[in-house]
Amino acid sequence: MFPFIRLAKEIFKFRNAPHLKVGEVHISHHICWPWDLDFAFELNNGRTLSLLDLARIPLFMRSGMFSMVRREGWSVAMAGVVVRYRRRIKAFDRFETQSRVIGWDNRFVYVEQSIWKTDDQCANQAIYRVAIAGKDGIVDPHHMAKLLNVPPQSPELPAWINTWVEAEAARPWPPERS
Repeated sequence: MFPFIRLAKEIFKFRNAPHLKVGEVHISHHICWPWDLDFAFELNNGRTLSLLDLARIPLFMRSGMFSMVRREGWSVAMAGVVVRYRRRIKAFDRFETQSRVIGWDNRFVYVEQSIWKTDDQCANQAIYRVAIAGKDGIVDPHHMAKLLNVPPQSPELPAWINTWVEAEAARPWPPERS
């Protein structure tokens, strides 16, 4: 089940936090509870994505994106994610999540998130493609940037993210049914 109580805590905790500009990092702190574990007694990969949600939502609040989306009657949808897992997180481990908007293209906003253990080792990193959807489909992120008083031109995306975007464009959809 989605951790709604933890989500409420994050929203409450960061409700008056300072505004973040594009590229600035939102930091949140979490604990791996026993109900977050898989059969190997480490943080479940699905729960990792849920915990990243808990950090991404305050990022969107602090950037002004959530209030803009509500004002315009739009919605936020995750359009893709690529995750790299490197270090185990076990029960009762404390960790820090760092989240930031790194840029956008003509369809999606790209958000980088990473989880750091207390020994300063990166446990995992995720890059999300975020779609802002309106009644007529995906909202152009350049338009969204103007509404947020951000220059419409995105910061330059790293080459490896552009490679991921190209790979996703070449990937067949829908996939062949077996």
